[in-house]
Amino acid sequence: MYEEGYWQAVIERDKEANGRFVYGVRSTGIYCKPSCPSRKPRREQVVFFTEPATAEQAGFRACRRCQPQDGAQDAQVELVQRACRYIEQHLDEKVSLEQLGAELGLSQDYAQRLFKRVMGISPRQYAEAQRLERIKSQLKEGTSVTQTLYEVGYSSSSRLYERAPGQLGMTPTAYKRGGAGMLIEYAIVDSPLGRLLVAGTERGICRVGLDDSDAELESTLRREYPAAEIRQDRERLHPWLEAVIRYLAGEQPHLDLPLDIRATAFQWRVWEELRAIPYGQTRSYSAVASAIGQPQARRAVAQACKHNPVPLVIPCHRVVREDGSLGGYRWGVERKQRLLAQENEVAQSAWSLAQDK
Repeated sequence: MYEEGYWQAVIERDKEANGRFVYGVRSTGIYCKPSCPSRKPRREQVVFFTEPATAEQAGFRACRRCQPQDGAQDAQVELVQRACRYIEQHLDEKVSLEQLGAELGLSQDYAQRLFKRVMGISPRQYAEAQRLERIKSQLKEGTSVTQTLYEVGYSSSSRLYERAPGQLGMTPTAYKRGGAGMLIEYAIVDSPLGRLLVAGTERGICRVGLDDSDAELESTLRREYPAAEIRQDRERLHPWLEAVIRYLAGEQPHLDLPLDIRATAFQWRVWEELRAIPYGQTRSYSAVASAIGQPQARRAVAQACKHNPVPLVIPCHRVVREDGSLGGYRWGVERKQRLLAQENEVAQSAWSLAQDK
């Protein structure tokens, strides 16, 4: 079905089809984009590919006249942007891959692969994230939970509540009330890098902070959760505090602690990648963007690092600029430099010990 549509686009030299596919001509061994002005080939000589790289893997070389590689990535990004807009306009219904493919003029399998390659998440995950973002916005504006529930396409309240905690960090009702009904406990102690705040709910750590001022650490926490019950409890938080302090002292390379934080689907992807960076190593913003399947999202990766509420547990200090320079850090570049230097030293010592054995 799609090949017939592709062939029609080739016959019409349809510029809007550029980026959806390229076609190879067996008799010449050349592949072109749909709008190529060269002489039309015979149908039996034509084979279709979803992208230039696939055509080249099959042994075809790029047409010098239409230069099918140029702008191919931009065209595919534009297609995915169209898909995002379509999903956003239909949040109140379940958009199938078949519908999405038909909207873009692609097969459903290719629509899925292309979306995931560009966005780093599936169309279904993107729709879920957008629904939750809309929930946040509407609850903040005072819309009732019940009305919000049906406006974003959830068929029942259980569907909303079973998804909300992992993304919102609290139930929708609690979020609407600025964290009302939540109990957040925190403690502030000395650490190798200054005063350290660790705060958490019964589910896990919700904030980590470093500063020279206890008052600033506490006020930042209260601004984040203005309506929550917030109190100090060093004894209950002792295991988490001890783990973070040991980490800062270079005695515990890995922090595997429970978290209770809010995030978009994209932020989760970035933060999971940060946690995968080996102790003692760094990655550039571009490398992280490529690792999550979105090589053009370097700035978005930087923003995800900036809004990380639990640095150290999610080690955003391991992300540096392309030239290897440290870049910014919310707690000061000096602290970032000390963290990286210590991690490198501990990792090198561990490697030397392993070699001696």
